[in-house]
Amino acid sequence: MRYLCDAPGGKTWFRIETEAEAEAESALMRHSVDKYFRRADTAARESYSAPPGVPTFEEAIGLKDHIARASPLFLTLRADDGEPLATAMLPPEGRNQVHFKTVIVGPGNGDPYPEHEKAIAALAQHLGIPLPREECFPYG
Repeated sequence: MRYLCDAPGGKTWFRIETEAEAEAESALMRHSVDKYFRRADTAARESYSAPPGVPTFEEAIGLKDHIARASPLFLTLRADDGEPLATAMLPPEGRNQVHFKTVIVGPGNGDPYPEHEKAIAALAQHLGIPLPREECFPYG
C-alpha cells in the first residue's frame, strides 16, 4: 500500500496497489473490492500498448505507470493501529469522470459516512473532487 493522505482522528488513506492487498482488504472488510480490483487491472493491462519501435524485451517498461493511470484508485482508510475503516473506489488519478461510479463503503458494505465523514472530506479535499454520500454510498 502507498500513503495517500492523512485524515482527522489519526486516520490515514492508503492506495491499494496489488491484488494481494485488495484480497486482504476484502477479507478484513467483508466485501468484494478484490473482484473490482482484478477487473480493473485486467482491463488496464489489455489497453496497454508499448511505444512503436521499442525492443521486445523493453515492451513492459511503461506497463506499471499505464496501469496506475488507467485504473481506478482503490483506497483504504486505516486507523492509527492499522484497523481498516472504509474502502473507496475512485476514478483513475482521482479525477472526476462523468460515467464513473465512485463507491465508498465500510465493513460489510455498510455506510462509512456517519463515523468517518471527516476522513472522507479530507480525502475529497486532498483530491479536489466532491465525495458526497448520496453519490458515493451505493446502498443509501
